[in-house]
Amino acid sequence: MKNYKVLAVILLAGITFSCKTTDEDFFTINESKIKAQYTTEDLLNLEIANPKTQKIDSVVYSINEKKVGSSKSNASFSFPLKDQKLGYHNVKASIYYGGATELDSTRIEVISNLEPKILKFTLVNTYPHDNKAYTQGLEFYKGVLYEGTGQRGESTLRKTNYKTGSIDLKIDLEPRYFGEGITFLNDKIYQLTWEETTAFVYDANTLKKLKDLPYSKNIEGWGLTNDGKNLYQTDGTEKIYKLNPDDLKVMDYVNVYSKDIKVKALNELEWVDGKIFSNIYQKNVVVVVNPTNGVVEGVLNLAELESKTTPLPERDVLNGIAYNPATKTFFVTGKNWDKMFEIKITGL
Repeated sequence: MKNYKVLAVILLAGITFSCKTTDEDFFTINESKIKAQYTTEDLLNLEIANPKTQKIDSVVYSINEKKVGSSKSNASFSFPLKDQKLGYHNVKASIYYGGATELDSTRIEVISNLEPKILKFTLVNTYPHDNKAYTQGLEFYKGVLYEGTGQRGESTLRKTNYKTGSIDLKIDLEPRYFGEGITFLNDKIYQLTWEETTAFVYDANTLKKLKDLPYSKNIEGWGLTNDGKNLYQTDGTEKIYKLNPDDLKVMDYVNVYSKDIKVKALNELEWVDGKIFSNIYQKNVVVVVNPTNGVVEGVLNLAELESKTTPLPERDVLNGIAYNPATKTFFVTGKNWDKMFEIKITGL
């Protein structure tokens, strides 16, 4: 296991492995030619180790069960990784020889080759925030700040006055639900739940609940945002899922990496100018993610904001990020924080 320095979050190393899928033992993928990690700018160079010098007719290579090419005899094979997702990929070789077939496989990890920018912020304003609110989602809609909160028996959806900290309208979730992230799309509010694999859809103007939507995949609900057409959801891992808003069907996903660090515990999300801003759970950090490939392009340390809040017994971690397009500023707070901060982010 290889240790990585922490840039902003979590660390995990990748290793390769090889496994036989038949009883034959003539051939293996030549591991000496395989690196543990690649970037999307690299070529994956493959060849077959053939210690018993058997005659090979051809080799067919696939990545994640999709054929990517073949070679005659035992010629080496190169494949560009430019269109591969970040994360782990299974590489398989089907070796054809003398009327028989032998299989071998290995695994590689594709990481980011971009050094994230270290972002800075300036504090614009400080506002009161309900310290009883276990903040899960935060988003502006028509100039008004809405908040989704969690904890079973305490979860809510709120229309707030951010300048005073007052609650103008509140919907209480049933006690069995643990509320999570929220987002607005097509004059509707979507609110996730944590372990209940159900989202709620409300009328954006009245907060009247329109329907329940079951998740199409058995994952946890954490953060939620949208690009004006599709929803994007986190589940506490390194994945950001792209969802159809009509039925929450998973259309695609990206694995988020900061250089060679797999960024786990992605939480509250905000879509701004084609990028996804994400809190990292239990870290005073926001990462800026390219939603097309999962590359972390920027890292923002907000640790100093927590020190500006009152150290109440129930005060928890930073969570909640909302962008106000009218002022081009961000609003951030934390779970059970008694303050909300308006900041301007620079450096991206």
